[in-house]
Amino acid sequence: MKKVFFSFLVMTCFAFNKSEEPKVTTYSYGHNGMEYVARNKNGTVIISTYNAKMTIRQEIATKIYNMYLNHNLESDKVVTVFGDEADVTGRCVIRKKENLTVVDFYYESVSWCSGHKEIYKKN
Repeated sequence: MKKVFFSFLVMTCFAFNKSEEPKVTTYSYGHNGMEYVARNKNGTVIISTYNAKMTIRQEIATKIYNMYLNHNLESDKVVTVFGDEADVTGRCVIRKKENLTVVDFYYESVSWCSGHKEIYKKN
């Protein structure tokens, strides 16, 4: 009788368990700063990130630099950077002054590989 009751209990748990959709949350904190500084034949390039998630900020900055070198970035455009742990969508601002180029990347959303999505919301 106990086995029948336990089996019935387990089966009802599986029957009424609905699959969860990816969770979407907001965050209002993040790391701001210069993440990557490089010199090339045209001068110095500084990659700065704003509202960045600490665990992926270096990887995303490196990928932004590679996109800049390949001429895949435009100023004041929304860009999606595909990382190993997460895909980041944000706005890119490029400023040039003589031999110095600054690429500012503002995180807007982070889509983690686990299905979790975080959206930046300013307080």
